[in-house]
Amino acid sequence: MLLTVARVGRAHGLRGEVALDLRTDTPDERLADGTVLGTDRAGVGPLTVVRTRVQQGRWYATFAQVSDRSAAEALRGVSLVVEDEASDEEDAWYPHELRGLRVEHVDGRVLGEVVGLEHLPAQDVLVLREPDGARTLVPFVRAIVPVVDVPGGRVVLDPPGGLLASDAANLVVSDETSGGPDGPDEDSAPDAAGPDGRDG
Repeated sequence: MLLTVARVGRAHGLRGEVALDLRTDTPDERLADGTVLGTDRAGVGPLTVVRTRVQQGRWYATFAQVSDRSAAEALRGVSLVVEDEASDEEDAWYPHELRGLRVEHVDGRVLGEVVGLEHLPAQDVLVLREPDGARTLVPFVRAIVPVVDVPGGRVVLDPPGGLLASDAANLVVSDETSGGPDGPDEDSAPDAAGPDGRDG
């Protein structure tokens, strides 16, 4: 199983250093000097970490294969990945497992396709492309996503009224998505069910 460690951001300086958008809770381990990382883009990588540094909370990395700003700029948007054992946690999935899954309503209607997973401060969200092309963010919580059937190629939604673009006229504010008047519940932290896992 491939685990995304980070996504490459902007080039920094002239010697090939890049900013990183972390996707791991253990960057010191995953990005240790000498670590070899795969990439999600054909013809790029693997990349060997020469050094990393942290400045004002932002991670930067230099790779053995990237020696100048032009090469660094060419990496922007590339995901750095490693082979990782499947999580032993129940209800834990990685983005590549979810992309392409058919999205169904609990009543059986097809609602679209999962095109990604995003990590927001309050919780993870599924990125759903609806049949008309609309892009909708769906909170990845058990109350709204009761079924994730990767082998069967589908997820099942029980969305509150108005969550989907196709149902915007029936907007209902739900405590499941807002955490009530005091904000998100502690149980809806992004890593409550493991790396890239569904909250529950």
